[in-house]
Amino acid sequence: MTLAPATVRPLRIGPIALDVPVVLAPMAGITNTAFRRLCREYGAGLYVSEMITSRALVERNETTMRLIRHHESETPRSIQLYGVDPKTIAEAVRIIVAEDHADHIDLNFGCPVPKVTRKGGGAALPWKSRLFADIVDQAVKAAGPVPLTVKMRKGIDKDHLTFLEAGRAAEDAGAAAVALHARTAGEYYSGHADWNAIGELKQAVTSIPVLGNGDIWSADDAVRMMAQTDCDGVVVGRGCLGRPWLFGELAAAFGAPSRPVDATLGFVANAFRRHAELIVEFYEDEAHGCRDIRKHVSWYFKGYPVGGDIRTGLATASSLAEIDDLLGQLDHTAPYPGADAEGQRGRAGHAKRTALPDKWLESRELASSASEMMRGAEIENSGG
Repeated sequence: MTLAPATVRPLRIGPIALDVPVVLAPMAGITNTAFRRLCREYGAGLYVSEMITSRALVERNETTMRLIRHHESETPRSIQLYGVDPKTIAEAVRIIVAEDHADHIDLNFGCPVPKVTRKGGGAALPWKSRLFADIVDQAVKAAGPVPLTVKMRKGIDKDHLTFLEAGRAAEDAGAAAVALHARTAGEYYSGHADWNAIGELKQAVTSIPVLGNGDIWSADDAVRMMAQTDCDGVVVGRGCLGRPWLFGELAAAFGAPSRPVDATLGFVANAFRRHAELIVEFYEDEAHGCRDIRKHVSWYFKGYPVGGDIRTGLATASSLAEIDDLLGQLDHTAPYPGADAEGQRGRAGHAKRTALPDKWLESRELASSASEMMRGAEIENSGG
């Protein structure tokens, strides 16, 4: 069922006005400038970079400095920062602002990956409420006129929820918006997102926008989430994997101009080819770009009549010419396959106990002995 177009509700994040209240979620290894440009070609909204580690940025890690680059067509520019130390994060923010790398900065407090949470980072960090508030406060002050937002999860697990307190703390610190992935760290990406929690956060945080994230697989889902929770905008992650045109469907759903989407196999093949071309441009290396596009093959062609030989060929191609030859063998008139192409994309994982530092849950305060241990949460390179 397709819902009627929703009334356009522009989203304002600080000085940034978005005609369509949609944000592309940072995804490691996915939301580089190539993918962001492609999504932007179909729709409108705010398109956020891969997660950038604050310490790597301060140390000017080569990979990190490449990841914060934006194409001249990207406006507004958005970078997500990750870290555990208020001073380091603030210094990273100052670098971004002073060197004009972005128009918007987001802070990541939602990563559920064990190698991060077992060091007290990501979704584990808001449990230490004073540390969380200190990080946001110092980052906001360092950002100055550049709007700074916070993305988080409900908490560590159902018995250790933090989202309401953290949302109010971010609001008090001067954050321009808060986004909630409506799962706990323990749920990872399994089950169903708790949209009711987004509604609760909207009622608790009243002076800045509240964005909802989780289980937006279609434009209809986005319209339903906003209607159900009264949130001010949506954050789209796994739902756009292999479907960059989802942002066009979202724009149309909110009554804004967008490119037509017919989702025939030819339409999908052209999107895949454009993605490959942009990745090659990003890496400035055709072989590297063709390797990187391989992980997208199954997402793009989910449900479509694409034989195993062609799928294998696309997943091993080392040049754009090879990709062109393989795509040329497809029946470009094949229609959208419906339900077979819809639903969940990417790995859901399963609910599990969150890896945490020893005695992490015993106190909301950060023990002095934990500070050095937490530095290990700042993984060496950015992007995940």
